[in-house]
Amino acid sequence: MIETFKNFVGGQWKASKTGKTFENENPASKGSNLGFFQSSGADDIDEAIGEAEIAFRTWRRTTVAERQQYVSEFLRLLKESREELSRIVTLENGKTLRESRAEVDSALVEGNYHLTQVSAFYGHTGPGAARDITTWVQYEPLGLVSVISPWNFPMNVMCRKTLPALLTGNTVVFKPASFTPWSGIFMASLFERAGLPAGVFNCVTGLGSSIGNRIVEDPRVRAISFTGSTAVGKKIQAQAAANLTRTQLELGGKNALIVMADADLDATLDAAVTAGFSNAGQWCTSTSRILLQRPIAKSFLERLVARCEQMNVGDGLLDATHMGPVAGPQQYEDIRNAICRAQTDGAQMIAGGDARVSEDGYFIRPTVFTGVRCDMELFREEIFGPVLAISEFDSLDDALKAANDSIYGLSSAIYTSDLRAARKYIDGIEAGLAHVNVHTGYKEPSMPFGGVKQSGAGLPENSESGLEAFVNRKAVYLR
Repeated sequence: MIETFKNFVGGQWKASKTGKTFENENPASKGSNLGFFQSSGADDIDEAIGEAEIAFRTWRRTTVAERQQYVSEFLRLLKESREELSRIVTLENGKTLRESRAEVDSALVEGNYHLTQVSAFYGHTGPGAARDITTWVQYEPLGLVSVISPWNFPMNVMCRKTLPALLTGNTVVFKPASFTPWSGIFMASLFERAGLPAGVFNCVTGLGSSIGNRIVEDPRVRAISFTGSTAVGKKIQAQAAANLTRTQLELGGKNALIVMADADLDATLDAAVTAGFSNAGQWCTSTSRILLQRPIAKSFLERLVARCEQMNVGDGLLDATHMGPVAGPQQYEDIRNAICRAQTDGAQMIAGGDARVSEDGYFIRPTVFTGVRCDMELFREEIFGPVLAISEFDSLDDALKAANDSIYGLSSAIYTSDLRAARKYIDGIEAGLAHVNVHTGYKEPSMPFGGVKQSGAGLPENSESGLEAFVNRKAVYLR
């Protein structure tokens, strides 16, 4: 028997009012079905929003300490469920178990950071200009907020957005990605077990085209936190503007790794492979462009190709697997088509493109292209897969010009032993994250996480700003 999973609305598990469900495929096994999930519609979203509105009346009056207790219990249950949830993430996303465990661990680190940070977030007071007036900034919850999470990090991103929203007194309507609904439903079950009051957290599954627009257009939704493509993010921002709904958008990237001639090549190769091919290259901060200074280009490429050839691509549940499949049939076709267009444009494939992987799943080998010009689609467009575009440069000025020649500005990195070059890179790179001798995907919860240009909008995630995104600031003057 294949299990049918229901929505979690108002503290109860409910079937969709549409009466329809959809299947959840394991990308490592074409045609498989991990379960039936609710194909929800507008009426389901209306009910979830109504329940969240009712719950907000009471939830907003809870103390920070009370909210911390609920979140602390949720995190305890999350830690206890690490292996079970990691297996679920691998089954529906395709990433390796090692990567899924790392995702759970990252969520625990970030969740515990916000759990402690929220205590220091409140209560700033100070003397006014007049001696008999006391002033302070009072943080108040927005109300009902919506979290729309991506399929590439289905539980980590959800936690990074949802926990700060709850800790600051908001209620949440959560929509997991349709590629990875099981992770979202499992997280909802943890909130239920943690004893969170009914309606404070609601989870509704379905296609973005069916319920995403309904969420964004509803004036009762006071904020939308979304991680996904730039194209969808632009639509959300345009729709949300009609109601002046606050948006927090973490979008696409075409992240560059600059390799100077004086770099430690062993460390740089590790960074390129880790950030380029972890999660099959399907993460917003992955390395997708590598800019090599000419004197070390040949040596670097020879060693990079050797590393690619050594990687085992297969089912993420197997211990021997280094890289799992891409997330599904549409992602597979999009990446394969991008590879074909790159070849047509004249880029030279030096790794990947072979048929040594099982046809049972959506597998693509680590792929590397050289001779990539700045005007090529491969250099400019986000592919979101295990594909690296390699270009060469003479000076750091040339590298920065090429790296910044993009509509995106999320993450970046440079590998060098020259402090002056590092400082010049930090000052010159147009990106929200600048790494020196650290790969492009690295982040810490105490640091803001977000991009510039068309890689993001609104307050960044993580750090204090992750909490501030979900509150209004009220200036109080008391005589």
